[in-house]
Amino acid sequence: MNATRYAALLEAQQSVIEKIALGNDLSSCLDLICRRIEAIIDSPLVRSSIMILVGDTLSHAAAPSLPASYCSAVDGLAIGQGMGSCGTAAYTGDQIIVSDIGRDPLWRNFRDLAMEHDLHACWSTPIRASDDTVIGSFGIYYLEPKQPDPFHLQLIDRFTRLSSLAIETDRARQREAQLTHRLEQAKGKLEAFIEVMPDVALIIDECGACVDIYGADTHLLLRSPAELKGQTMQHLLSAAQAEYFMKVVKTALSSTGVQLHEYTLPVQGGDMVFEARVVRLDGYLEDKPEVAHVLWLARDITARKRADEQIEQLAFYDPLTALPNRRLLKDRLQSALDRAGRHHEYSALLFLDLDGFKRINDALGHAVGDQLLCAVVKRLKSLLREADTLSRLGGDEFIILPDLSHRQAGEVADEVASLASKILRAFSKTFELEGNLYHVGVSIGISLIDDAHNTADRIIQQADTAMYEAKKLGGSCLVFFEPELQTAADERMQLERELGLAITEGQFQAYFQPQFDLAGSQIGAEALIRWQHPTRGLVLPDDFIPFAVQSDLIHQLHGLMLTQVCDVLAQLKKRHVLPAGFTIALNICPRQFRDHRLQEELEKTLETHGILPAQIKLEITESLMVDTLQDAAEQLSSLRAMGFKVSLDDFGTGYSSLSYLQHFPLDELKIDKSFVHAMHGGAGGTAIVDAVIALANQFGFSVIAEGVESMEQIQLLHKKPITGLQGFQTCKPLSAEAFLATLTGGTQPEPEAIE
Repeated sequence: MNATRYAALLEAQQSVIEKIALGNDLSSCLDLICRRIEAIIDSPLVRSSIMILVGDTLSHAAAPSLPASYCSAVDGLAIGQGMGSCGTAAYTGDQIIVSDIGRDPLWRNFRDLAMEHDLHACWSTPIRASDDTVIGSFGIYYLEPKQPDPFHLQLIDRFTRLSSLAIETDRARQREAQLTHRLEQAKGKLEAFIEVMPDVALIIDECGACVDIYGADTHLLLRSPAELKGQTMQHLLSAAQAEYFMKVVKTALSSTGVQLHEYTLPVQGGDMVFEARVVRLDGYLEDKPEVAHVLWLARDITARKRADEQIEQLAFYDPLTALPNRRLLKDRLQSALDRAGRHHEYSALLFLDLDGFKRINDALGHAVGDQLLCAVVKRLKSLLREADTLSRLGGDEFIILPDLSHRQAGEVADEVASLASKILRAFSKTFELEGNLYHVGVSIGISLIDDAHNTADRIIQQADTAMYEAKKLGGSCLVFFEPELQTAADERMQLERELGLAITEGQFQAYFQPQFDLAGSQIGAEALIRWQHPTRGLVLPDDFIPFAVQSDLIHQLHGLMLTQVCDVLAQLKKRHVLPAGFTIALNICPRQFRDHRLQEELEKTLETHGILPAQIKLEITESLMVDTLQDAAEQLSSLRAMGFKVSLDDFGTGYSSLSYLQHFPLDELKIDKSFVHAMHGGAGGTAIVDAVIALANQFGFSVIAEGVESMEQIQLLHKKPITGLQGFQTCKPLSAEAFLATLTGGTQPEPEAIE
């Protein structure tokens, strides 16, 4: 179904549902259904008809385009085998397709009548009620022999369901009208009132006991009337249900008005939804007029609730994918705009259009196209969080409204660009449907929601405009509506693309920054990754590590670093110049701890190079402890039991908690460079550093001061009980060759003298 037809279908469904919901008469609703399906089929040869089953005959209900003489002739048609398309469909309960009336035996008794009115084909579908009984027939006539295609059958199915909804709603209203009429006639007589109601009425005393029951519909009761009489709510219901019902009874007894309540109860007819009207009833018992009672009148509204849910589903959700449609999306988008105005909480909207979908849909048909759309939705959902909104506008267009609460504009731009990049990577993989592979890309337009004075329609239009720019660029890319954000996004995507190539081409190298004890002896080093870019030169970690984490390349980078660290340790071991207790620190990010392959990779690499775990120090940050406290603590305990050392970097710079030091198996604290740089000789100049050192000593941790960049800092630290120093003042990071030279008799970096 193309986008134009699909939009027409949605608009037709909406207009019919609104007409039904507004209480228009049945004739006008059915007449609108006929006209709308004829308009969508868009052929001067098509005619539609709706007939309602009354007993064993079909009564004419709507046929705005059929000749009046023909409608009159078939009005009151008895159903049965061989009674034309409509009579046979209503009798058998099956869809009857007659593509040539002139030759089909089902029309032998009505062939002349049909030919007289130039009717040559008739496809009839039984209209079924919610209980699956046949209540009518929906027919499509053609003025020439005609076989329906899948599009016709899909339309007939949807408009047949709309016809059922209209007929059942009208019948319910008729029953209510009849009930109201009977009620007026039987005013003041409770028994007569109950007899005509398709409901059940209970007389309940102030203790919750059932005194009397009126109504013949016993399937609405928990048990038979004989079993219910004299029983209390507490005996019949669960504790929670009894508490609710007794609360309603007490409220009604203390009030003069009617209490209206809705509840679900598992009765003899199954789980049903009831609407109850509860009112105080004085003097019900002649012998005990002082005892107060309530009249509890319960109506089964289960079918009505289901119809309401169906109407809501059709009004707010896409029938194929069950995703929110444009109407519901605009409601949620308006909420995002309101938050931007009230709380300055910014968000963004992504407009997605599939690349290559139309070619597949046109070549292989709508059935395959629909399957592919559902597969696309499944893949998109796997990339989103539960709070994010994924909506289908129609055709192959989707919109994502991510939940970005409590974000500022810059943070929103980064996160939405990361999400878009993730979607583009996901669509680089093919879709498999019934053993066949299909490839579709996606073009993404992004508009920021940062202005409360904007409108939902304008935000969508901006993202749509950006999406078309992405199409012009060849598709399978993202474009921001704001040019400056697009520049940043382009640079980000270029860097992400180059990361993978750089790993393959070996552009990443480990550099080593030596660590010295207070006597000037080298006791270890920290391995630092560097990217030697062919055109940008040396790229520092802060410029690419965040992208490596987001694109899931961090594991490969860690593997490269681990291998190079082991290579250096193996060479030192081979040359017999590996000092006792010497360790090389390797940084581990939180994402690596969420991947349980970390321990396996460490074990395998160390075994390959013949390196002991005690020669590797795993350096972690506070963010690891905040994000994955329990899981990370268990993994670190396991790694430490194998012999690895664990160092905590940046302690005190984030959301510090002393409980971390109790839960985590640590060997070392590193004093952050910001604290080292803040040191001076005056009173309190080293207070934070002193506190960290004292805390580390209490727990038995060694201490390394990093970021040492001046002689004054070295002199102050020399007076502290710390293990070692690291920084530019002692030695800058060295390539592997230069670092090996410092331990194998080559050029030795001379740290400043420590007095």
